[in-house]
Amino acid sequence: MLDHVNIGILTSGGDCPGLNAVIRGAVMKGDRIYGVNFQGIRDGFRGLVEDDIRPLPRHDVRGLSRTGGTILGTSRIGPFGEGGGGSARVKQVMERNEMDAIIAIGGEGTLTVARMLHDDGIKVVGVPKTIDNDLSATDYTFGFDTAVSIATESIDRLRTTAESHHRCMVVEVMGRHVGWIALHAGLASGAHAILIPEQPVSMEQICGWVESALDRGRAPLVVVAEGFMPDGAEIVRDALDGFGRPRLGGVGEWLGPIIEQRTDIETRVMTLGHLQRGGVPTSYDRVLATRFGLAAIDAVMDSKWGHMVSLRGIDIETVPLSEGTADLKSVPQSRWDEAAVLFG
Repeated sequence: MLDHVNIGILTSGGDCPGLNAVIRGAVMKGDRIYGVNFQGIRDGFRGLVEDDIRPLPRHDVRGLSRTGGTILGTSRIGPFGEGGGGSARVKQVMERNEMDAIIAIGGEGTLTVARMLHDDGIKVVGVPKTIDNDLSATDYTFGFDTAVSIATESIDRLRTTAESHHRCMVVEVMGRHVGWIALHAGLASGAHAILIPEQPVSMEQICGWVESALDRGRAPLVVVAEGFMPDGAEIVRDALDGFGRPRLGGVGEWLGPIIEQRTDIETRVMTLGHLQRGGVPTSYDRVLATRFGLAAIDAVMDSKWGHMVSLRGIDIETVPLSEGTADLKSVPQSRWDEAAVLFG
């Protein structure tokens, strides 16, 4: 165990409900139990590249578990991008600020950068964060429950107007290349079709489910993940994010007119977008994020460099960062088959 530590904390990538709870958990335990100091790195890895760092005392994290967003700010800027300076620049900034280690809170892109920094000798511990729930090394990530809850409530509200007008409603949710949000929100809201990247579904089948629901006197509801690939083609926007990945979105707008044309059922489309990442976290996410923060500071003090905290069952463990970023956690066939019984 380290005797004295000055820890930097950053939140990188897309914002997510529960980030502040992680920060609070780590700082509270670090101060109370270990007596260490913390530094807040502003806007993710940008703060490490541009030396934008400030003290993060315990006073600053009071009451944060219920607060959405992140007090540290976030970005998709990475040290290995153009002009970032790589590990050499990160080491230089850490040395200048007498920073001994980093807790990096983020999703697949952030944890991949953290692994690369570790490979270059930088002391780093990861905390998995993503509303998409797509990291294979942890059963759940905080933010996912909140995103599903927001999507479910939004869909419930949309269904009342759809039923009043006897319309079909297509609702696009986030998730990137996995369908966890769509699956859970679709099941919770009683969707008549759930479309996810893991399962190819023909337009004939989609329209069949829509017509079946209408024939039973229901207003058809289709929940589609942004990464769903109609006819095997990914729908993307003409832009890349800070990690060089295509920005998904628009599949709902693509599907709506085709459903209306083929079924002659008036169809409306709603893209929930960043609503799913905003607002206060659910109680489940507050607890999980706090536990992750508490475990992260333990991992730092135990010198578990190159590891991330992980939820396995109901227990918090640590696993290598390489394991956390090796594969996407896709929706398995069994979960799809379970849900598909209810379609149409």
